Amino acid sequence: MSGHSKWSTIKRKKGANDAARAKVFTKLAREISVAVKEGGSDPNNNSRLRDLLAKGRAANVPQDNLLRAIKKAGDNDKDNYESITYEGYGNGGIAVIVECLTDNRNRTASNIRHYFDKFGGNLGTSGCVSFMFENKGIIVIEAEDYDEEKVLEDCLGAGARDVSFEDEEIIEITTEVSDLSSVADSLEEMGYKLTQREAAMVPNNYTKIEDEETLRKLALLFSSLEEDDDVQNVWNNLENEEDLPEL
Repeated sequence: MSGHSKWSTIKRKKGANDAARAKVFTKLAREISVAVKEGGSDPNNNSRLRDLLAKGRAANVPQDNLLRAIKKAGDNDKDNYESITYEGYGNGGIAVIVECLTDNRNRTASNIRHYFDKFGGNLGTSGCVSFMFENKGIIVIEAEDYDEEKVLEDCLGAGARDVSFEDEEIIEITTEVSDLSSVADSLEEMGYKLTQREAAMVPNNYTKIEDEETLRKLALLFSSLEEDDDVQNVWNNLENEEDLPEL
């Protein structure tokens, strides 16, 4: 669930262990609960639910688990989750946005503040860093032996905003958030294998950190946030995510 160059970390996350997949499902189940209550249990008529199911499949969550989450949400599920977003700065002045779904606002606020304080960051007020980001739809395709001109033509024809071939292993497609589902569905119908399709807070500018201790504290902050069940997404503007140390 990393937010630092989230779509580009998919390669290292493919080897996630069972514990990590269980954590992904715990978070995904909350999103599915909200999506079903808002738009119904039929993914054909609920684009948000359809995107979440695709996200689950990309993370190797068993289909039965996803179906059970939908059923639970539709069976008068008593859990009610509130969406809350926190903003602040991590060590080194890195802008951080934390998106949460919680059934206990006080618990979540206390935990998020604790993580920022413990690892040298500062939790700020609403809007203090979100102006540095843009909400976009992100679709990722594994870079196979595709003809770039054909991929570009297909993507733009489906309604994409931009297509990037900069990474040798993936093709990154950007859409308007409102067009995410329709573009993703169109590309799947054309035969493309999508490894990711979701809305993302994408930084307008990135900051590079070279100091090892600063990177260590950032890694600890991101890891602590991502381990918290109430946290759905962590977005930030660290340029060199690949330099974060393994914990």
